[in-house]
Amino acid sequence: MNFYVMTLFPEMIESGMHTSITGRAMAKGLLSLTTVNIRDFSTRGDGRIDDYPYGGGAGMVMQAEPVYRAYEHVVNCIGHRPRLVYLTPQGSVFHQQMAKEFAREEDLVFLCGHYEGIDERVLDEIATDYVSIGDYVLTGGELPSMVMMDAIARMVPGVLSNQESGETETFSGNLLEYPQYSRPELWHDSAVPPVLLSGHHGNVDRWRRDQALYRTLKNRPDLLPGVELDKKDRKFLRELADTAPEPYSVVEEEKEFLRKLLAKHDKA
Repeated sequence: MNFYVMTLFPEMIESGMHTSITGRAMAKGLLSLTTVNIRDFSTRGDGRIDDYPYGGGAGMVMQAEPVYRAYEHVVNCIGHRPRLVYLTPQGSVFHQQMAKEFAREEDLVFLCGHYEGIDERVLDEIATDYVSIGDYVLTGGELPSMVMMDAIARMVPGVLSNQESGETETFSGNLLEYPQYSRPELWHDSAVPPVLLSGHHGNVDRWRRDQALYRTLKNRPDLLPGVELDKKDRKFLRELADTAPEPYSVVEEEKEFLRKLLAKHDKA
């Protein structure tokens, strides 16, 4: 997969992406990264690419022409007009399914804005996707683009050393990930759950699934309606709604949520 990032700070992207999993994937040729410095396409010849906003107001706006020239440079390099993601708080919030969708692209371009934003006219012409990584404001699009590229890269075949880890981690199947443990068995008087030491793979898988369901209920209940629940899942959630056996702790509001959720599944 080929990433292209249109930015005012290419060194920030380069230093961040050439490390860890993405760095190793680039070394193997599974990913490529090309940064395009929008300043190189300034129409003034001095590297400036911003100007005052029409209508007044604080701050500066990135001009349309340098951004468009940088984009055309990418198009000429690739040979076609690629999908372009503009990082903006006004976009759709990024999520795991979106990462899987973007991972199917051969070429993907990210446009990083700064100042008060980018002239709307060039966005209308070149942007195919408007994406946010959360409801907060950052200095520019560089950090969001790296967050997205990291998540997308993990969905590219061969990038992870164990592909299964990309399928079973948090948000797979709309569930948060189950808790993980490693040696020693006893740490600060806290022991590893006995089921994980049993060697019984079926019991381990069931425990992990139950833990994932429980964690999602406690931390992200909004995800549960989108989970495909089998017979054993429904049995476990019914136990939580009825008695909440140890070591689980479920408040009445959560129990009522589970009862409604299970009632919908029973009708389906």
